[in-house]
Amino acid sequence: MAPRLDGVDHIHINVSDREESERWYTEVLGLSRVRDLEFWAVDGGPLTLSDSSGQIHLALFESDQAQGTTIAFRVSAADLEQWIDHLAVNGIRVTPVDHQVSWSVYFTDDDGNRFEITTYEYEAFRS
Repeated sequence: MAPRLDGVDHIHINVSDREESERWYTEVLGLSRVRDLEFWAVDGGPLTLSDSSGQIHLALFESDQAQGTTIAFRVSAADLEQWIDHLAVNGIRVTPVDHQVSWSVYFTDDDGNRFEITTYEYEAFRS
């Protein structure tokens, strides 16, 4: 049986102009910049937008590439360890990526659709 998922963490969205897109997402969808994660937007990283409840997060990446959405699920640190083991049992080898405030693993399905499982229990993971 697969470990449980806590919810969708964020969705990556490729945009051609992040500044213009931020305006659109703010005006049309009512999302706003997540101030605590602004540092990630430097040098091509994601510009994270959220709804007022903090339940929806979109990560805008500036790119002229075709859309390659990644669905990201949030879990606890302990559950991330279980997911790594569960994925390995299913022939999917992953390497945790240190994002300095979170840990994530990335993988694709058989069609190339991308998924991420992430934890913000930074210190608890790998301790």
